[in-house]
Amino acid sequence: MRIVRLCERPEWIPGIASAHVDAFGTLLPDWTVAQAEQELREYSHGGIPETWVAEEDGDWLGSVSLLQNDHDDIRQYAPWLASLYVRPQARGRGVAPALVTHCVAQAARLGVNPLYLYCTDALLPYYARLGWELQERLLLGPLPVNVLRIDTVCRAVDAG
Repeated sequence: MRIVRLCERPEWIPGIASAHVDAFGTLLPDWTVAQAEQELREYSHGGIPETWVAEEDGDWLGSVSLLQNDHDDIRQYAPWLASLYVRPQARGRGVAPALVTHCVAQAARLGVNPLYLYCTDALLPYYARLGWELQERLLLGPLPVNVLRIDTVCRAVDAG
């Protein structure tokens, strides 16, 4: 498995956009695949925003983005690890933690500290194992979520 910038594999944008809308559209009910595609095309310039893709054998396994803003209702926290998605056939193979680790390292390289994400209660233990800490619990529309944070400087030192 290798992690590359999405701009290196633009042919995967339609499939990734569709997967993102299917997976995360509950939070943004008016979000379309066309909008997701446009956003992903804009997320590839070497700063924030940026999207990375895990690839293997000529196909994509999963993706993650680094965004300045991930939801209009929680702009007090930024930047964000967002849209972590792993295709069903690639789950359980270490793709998600590799993408999270990569995104945190890239955030640290860009001087981002801390970095945030939000998730449901079911994912709290997973992210806790990766070093994320609870910042706040809140409602995003009808969905209760947890805002988590990680100190990218400490993670970068640990990884180095």
